[in-house]
Amino acid sequence: MHGKAEQSSTLRYEANTAIDDNDFHCTHTETETNPWWRLDMMDLQIIQEVIITNRMDCCFEQINGAEIRIGNSLENNGNNNPIIPAGASYSYSCPDMVGRYVNVVIPQETRFLALCEVEVYGSLPGNSL
Repeated sequence: MHGKAEQSSTLRYEANTAIDDNDFHCTHTETETNPWWRLDMMDLQIIQEVIITNRMDCCFEQINGAEIRIGNSLENNGNNNPIIPAGASYSYSCPDMVGRYVNVVIPQETRFLALCEVEVYGSLPGNSL
């Protein structure tokens, strides 16, 4: 699923790098408190699955403690939406969560967030996959 990606800050690659169908380059925020990345799918979606590809070259633990949040609110940059706990590179089942925004955030810590690829699978309400 495509859309527009944003992140809290940029150290190296822009936020859209995580949705370019290429996990060779990774997004990377500055070191900051509560770093986040967000996908705006531009319309309400019924989300079934989110797949996050972490860095493969080093630093696998960097995504530990991250949360995936799905919803319609941009309050607190979307980081108040309903949560799915995240960890290493993995596929996360989202039992029909509905929302326009998918956020990945590392809450209550000062560090950076790096994501190589984020894939979101779902459908528009009223449509089948």
